[in-house]
Formats: sequence, C-alpha cells, structure tokens
Amino acid sequence: MKPILKLVAVVLFVSAGLGSLQAGDLRKNGSLIGSIDSSGDVRLNGSLVGRFESNGDVRKNGSLIGRIDSNGDIRMNGSLVGSIDSSGDVRKNGSLIGRIDSNGDVRKNGSLIGSAVGIPRAQAAGFFFFYFLNE
Repeated sequence: MKPILKLVAVVLFVSAGLGSLQAGDLRKNGSLIGSIDSSGDVRLNGSLVGRFESNGDVRKNGSLIGRIDSNGDIRMNGSLVGSIDSSGDVRKNGSLIGRIDSNGDVRKNGSLIGSAVGIPRAQAAGFFFFYFLNE
C-alpha cells in the first residue's frame, strides 16, 4: 500500500469510539512530518491527505478506503488486517509489530521510531499502523 493511502486509513481510528478527535503533531525520528486537526483532517508536509470520519470510516479523496472498529480491529476492503488494544500494542495478522506508549512514543520492534504529541493513543496508533508500523 502506498504511504499516502496508509496515512488516510488512519483517519478512521479516532471516530470509532477509541478516543476523541484532538489536534496534534506527528513526528518520525524527531522530525515534524504532519498533523491531525480537531476536525479530523490529516496533513503531511502541509498537504491534506486524509480525514477521520466520526463513524469510523477513513476516506481518501472522498472514497472509503478502510475502517477501524470500536473494538480496535483494523479493516481494509472489509478484511481484518490488524488490531490495536487498549494497552497500546499494535498487531498485524496476530503478530505484535509495534506499540504506542502512554506518553506518545511510537515503537517498532522495540525501537523508538516516532511520537504523536497531543494526540490520543488510539488515534496515534491508527496513524502509525498504516504509515510506519505496517511497512
């Protein structure tokens, strides 16, 4: 999946009842790469690339591309592809691939790869699942 498509898929996570929409910065390896605003718009390098809908859907250019269910299941094209649990563990096809710490640190295979400043854990986990952890 292309990175921009991965990013947009993240949008659904917040609205699925796993956290409220909040504005915040997204960082990878310490560098600011984007933001998610309080209306659900996702921007990377200043460009609008996606949106979290309040019903859990993720849209890119108006087209539905995925969904995160209220129980943390991540779906693409209706198929289950991963999950995020309340402790921050991120799984792909049942295997642990990363973690979102309570302070916003994002880890892949135990290594710190980024952070989500001012963004709820569930929203950050959704973003990083599709944009970094699922690479």
